[in-house]
Amino acid sequence: MFVTIYGRLSCPYCVRAKALAEKLKNSFADFDYRYIDIIEQGMSKEDIAKIIGKPVQTVPQILVDEKPIGGCTDFQAFVRERFGVE
Repeated sequence: MFVTIYGRLSCPYCVRAKALAEKLKNSFADFDYRYIDIIEQGMSKEDIAKIIGKPVQTVPQILVDEKPIGGCTDFQAFVRERFGVE
């Protein structure tokens, strides 16, 4: 499973999602992720919307195997259901 997280380091939800992804990477051999800092990369919400395929109002925006799943809360629910991890 590969997760892509679009976020910014000044966002507490982005930091939380990245920390959860790092925890999963260290716990499961079949899990990896990439964190893309939108400020560092010069990306706008419009740029992310083109990738996600719908308007973006907030970050993080998280994709699992290239499928958009939503933000941090959605990612936490996905992880809880899939891996049994909080």
